[in-house]
Amino acid sequence: MFTGIIEGLGTLATTESRGGDVRLSVRVGTLPFEQVQLGESIAVNGVCLTVIDFDAGSFQADASNETLALTTLGGLAPGAPVNLERAMRPTDRLGGHLVSGHVDGLGRVLDIREDARAQRWRFSAPAALLRYIAKKGSICVDGVSLTVNEVDDVGFEVALIPHTVSHTAFAQTRVGDAVNLEIDLVARYVERLLGARDAEVSA
Repeated sequence: MFTGIIEGLGTLATTESRGGDVRLSVRVGTLPFEQVQLGESIAVNGVCLTVIDFDAGSFQADASNETLALTTLGGLAPGAPVNLERAMRPTDRLGGHLVSGHVDGLGRVLDIREDARAQRWRFSAPAALLRYIAKKGSICVDGVSLTVNEVDDVGFEVALIPHTVSHTAFAQTRVGDAVNLEIDLVARYVERLLGARDAEVSA
């Protein structure tokens, strides 16, 4: 599990074809990395990946064809900035919201505009996900926990404070770029529970 609070900004170093899928090498950049362990999970732009090898400044992870097809990782070029977060520990503060690292779909940046010192960002979202996105609710965009300001039948809007922009890959994200979206886990489980209840009532 993750929190959506980005711990470091890294870069994609290389992508290497391995037996039909891909091995990624990621430079950790500003991510605290002294106690990394083999097999631990690191979210890369919101995608949970498993560390299979590492050195002092980078780690390697395998990405399946499913991951490459359903997230933005398959389209990133070497040198692209990536948001990084190590899996949370039981003693960590939950500064954002609970994030699984399992991307639900892709959105796209529709608009960026200045709002005093902050920025208003508008994203598109697949229709199948919009039902889970609520005003003042939480959503994870490229691994970043954000609060939804507005939502309509096309997408949603958030506000990014200067710290968020300067300490994440959003500083180099542009209108038209694709982003990874993960809906709030609570919304997903509430629907599941309500669906099970309705099935019992109608049985």
